[in-house]
Amino acid sequence: MPLVRTPLPRARWLRSAVLVAASAGLVAAALPAPAPLGIGDPLFPHLGNPGYDVLAYALDLTYPGVNTRPLAAVTRIDAVATDDLERLNLDFTHGTVSAVTVDGLPADYVTSGEDLVVTPAVPIDEGESIEITVTHTSDPSGPGDTGGWVRTGDGLAMANQADAAHRVFPSNDHPADKAYFTFRVTAPSELTVVANGLPTGRVSDGATTTWTYRTGHPMATELAQVSIGRSTVVHRAGPHGLPVRDVVRTADRELMEPWLRRTPGHLEWMERQVGPYPFETYGVLVADATTGFELETQTLSLFERRLFTEPRYPQWYVDSIMVHELAHQWFGDSVSPRTWSDLWLNEGHASWYEALYAEETAGKSLERRMKAAYAASDGWRADGGPPAAPEPPSPGHKISLFRPVVYDGSALVLYALRQEIGTEAFRRLERRWVADHRDGTATTADFIALAGEVAGRDLTGFLRPWLYDKRTPAMPGHPDWRSRPAQATRTAPKPG
Repeated sequence: MPLVRTPLPRARWLRSAVLVAASAGLVAAALPAPAPLGIGDPLFPHLGNPGYDVLAYALDLTYPGVNTRPLAAVTRIDAVATDDLERLNLDFTHGTVSAVTVDGLPADYVTSGEDLVVTPAVPIDEGESIEITVTHTSDPSGPGDTGGWVRTGDGLAMANQADAAHRVFPSNDHPADKAYFTFRVTAPSELTVVANGLPTGRVSDGATTTWTYRTGHPMATELAQVSIGRSTVVHRAGPHGLPVRDVVRTADRELMEPWLRRTPGHLEWMERQVGPYPFETYGVLVADATTGFELETQTLSLFERRLFTEPRYPQWYVDSIMVHELAHQWFGDSVSPRTWSDLWLNEGHASWYEALYAEETAGKSLERRMKAAYAASDGWRADGGPPAAPEPPSPGHKISLFRPVVYDGSALVLYALRQEIGTEAFRRLERRWVADHRDGTATTADFIALAGEVAGRDLTGFLRPWLYDKRTPAMPGHPDWRSRPAQATRTAPKPG
């Protein structure tokens, strides 16, 4: 979506004309030393930044053809100030900044922790539009488990969850601030580039080609995806003519086809559960990389190649994992968590539909899975906190936030809710949830309130213990279910 820029107020242009040569240094001298800020997320206190709302990102990346060397990059951020700003912070690390401008004027900048602190030549007034342009590198080297760029066998992909997008590009790296994205990626012409959204252009210039993609809906930074490699893009139609595009290594085109052709059926199944697919396209990106996880990057879910090639994974299991990531397009992508403590709304729902699909298509009992989760639930809560108040991740290992309690431990909350209000009310709630909050963010409190509205009675007293208590409440309809002692289950692996 093109962004219409609001012209700067006349007074600000006059100030800039007078002060541009000197004001940056004077303002910087008058301000205290910069510090990383953050928006106060209880799990990631330095993540995100106050004082502005990002409307759109435009990322220009130039890939050198070697996936261990930095990419040249320019990131433009269009935002609106929500406060008066003498400085503004961006989340950014693992790259070198060579220039910053704010509204076309050179700006001072320093790093503080994982923040890039920018001092514009002229202070910004609340309500003004801002255009920030950062010229930088984007470095794919380093440990593979820190997030950001993922080096594949033939190029690169991204895995930015939970807070690693700022290892790739400067941003307001928190799901509470969603924005539209444009990607322009230049790479050697023998490679294929795919990104979130739909393609809007491809221009070749000798040995290189520039590919452009735009999103049709706002997106959280953690869901950004760029794939560069020796790939084939496979096109097919989904429900209602939805464009489905899958990205695989060209050498794996035929090998992956039995899996890729299942996606339209997965889409139809999910639409029967919760309503229309919320985005402009969908597809599967099969990366030749070992990540240890799959990821719901918006419109193009990331999967490890070995999920589809490892013989010990049965078909029903792979199928259900594909549905898990697809379900995230509704729960987590279209409706994003307001804070990372609301993560259960993402993973609990994706695990729920994963399990429900396995039951309906492969006879894998949902009740049996939930009974096993109930038995382990007290241990999971002791190990990682209750579903809606998870413990912070381990220092230096942020992916440890994704513990069993936010997967089957949170799907168990949904099972209890369905037991309490009935299947039909539960289905209405799910459809209302994704429709009411489409393209936005939502909280646990929002879910509790909507559940009560749909059920016709206040469910706060029922849901709060399930979401916040250290011990698992009694399961409606199953008084015989028991949770094992915490010490017996606290090392249990993530189910599913």
